[in-house]
Amino acid sequence: MTDDPDRHAQKMAKKKAARDKIMATKTDEKGLVIVHTGKGKGKSTAAFGMIFRCIAHGMPCAVVQFIKGGMSTGERDLILDRFPDVCQFHTMGEGFTWETQDRSRDTEMAQAAWEKAKELIRDPANRMVLLDEINIALRYDYVDAAEVARFLAEEKPPMTHVVLTGRNAKDEIIEIADLVTEMELVKHPFRSGIKAQIGVEF
Repeated sequence: MTDDPDRHAQKMAKKKAARDKIMATKTDEKGLVIVHTGKGKGKSTAAFGMIFRCIAHGMPCAVVQFIKGGMSTGERDLILDRFPDVCQFHTMGEGFTWETQDRSRDTEMAQAAWEKAKELIRDPANRMVLLDEINIALRYDYVDAAEVARFLAEEKPPMTHVVLTGRNAKDEIIEIADLVTEMELVKHPFRSGIKAQIGVEF
């Protein structure tokens, strides 16, 4: 295969023209409902990437963690230490449900987290609110998925982004979302006996 610079330039110019034509039609802005779900790793990681983008732009934002308990994580420690004026951080859960083994307590904590989430979302100053692992709370019916979907559809301020993470996103949530990404598991070191590691998982 010969490397023809002129032919390549012409091909790229056509692609750019087509792309520019498409982009010219994309002029609207709105607050998005974004869902990261699936069995693969990276749901919360991707969501925190967006939170750090907001922080970098000086956009007020907030995080509510529905399941993860009091263990130290890099994201939480950095935000609380360096950016508490831009990003509110609320760890409301006490650990994964198989650790607590107390459904009534898990439900109580998830309901409290949802009340805090609604408060933060209703505040139009917050440009993004991350509901970390809420899909797990919804899966176990600690919080009613239909109520969450209704709230996001009817009460979320028009320019506020809300990100929901966790496996097994409910159909009601997927239906009202603007952006849904399913992380697919191809390989994971846990299956080879490797534990969660600092800097990778937390």
